[in-house]
Amino acid sequence: MRATRQDSKHAAAEPESAAEREAIFPLPVHVAIIMDGNGRWAVRRNLPRQAGHGAGTENIRRIIETFAEYGVKYLTLYAFSTENWTRPADEVQYLLNLVAEVIETETPQLHANGARLRHVGRLDALSPELQHAVRDAVELTKNNERITVNLAFNYGGRAEILDAIRAIIRDGRGADEINEELVSDYLYTAGTPDPDLIIRTAGEMRLSNFLIWQAAYAEYYASDVFWPDFGRDEVREALLAFSRRKRRFGGLISR
Repeated sequence: MRATRQDSKHAAAEPESAAEREAIFPLPVHVAIIMDGNGRWAVRRNLPRQAGHGAGTENIRRIIETFAEYGVKYLTLYAFSTENWTRPADEVQYLLNLVAEVIETETPQLHANGARLRHVGRLDALSPELQHAVRDAVELTKNNERITVNLAFNYGGRAEILDAIRAIIRDGRGADEINEELVSDYLYTAGTPDPDLIIRTAGEMRLSNFLIWQAAYAEYYASDVFWPDFGRDEVREALLAFSRRKRRFGGLISR
């Protein structure tokens, strides 16, 4: 399903009341988002691409809080893929610096708001300082229960599966032991339920190597709104669309 509300006004949107939030049923337990369109958002405003990334980062806090208010328990945000290293070096460095800054400035407030932070992806390619910051944020928030936020940074779905296979082999697991549950236990997302809903912003309709094992039965929702402008109204539209889906998981709906 595609939503087309690129020019909607988000800043003026009124917070949903408890009654309005409760009117959406069922809610997904786990929502994953491909946060796309930062660069195009900037280009449309004659701004450098870095300005788009900055605006997109500013939106993360608002979106986390919005989903937490609705009662969504898990939120996975696709922030930087293993393929993003092929972008211009100055843009990559800007993104790395931006992530380090966000972790430092936003983690205390997220912690105060009851968010548990997890990293999914490969840490080894990041600087020692950034690795340390990520681990500190995870450790600080590990006991929070309001919402779990998985930050997919230096993440790739195929790399995740390969790392899981290598770990299974290193642990000496026999061929007859390997099943879907075991593989899931070796993924970066171990302990997190599979996503019920995957949202992609900016009008694209592809998965881009994101949660390709976990997304087997996820519902998809595409919005034409660029990520920096994706706000409370768009969250509500996506959740409403999910609530109207008939999920069969390969079977038939009983009548």
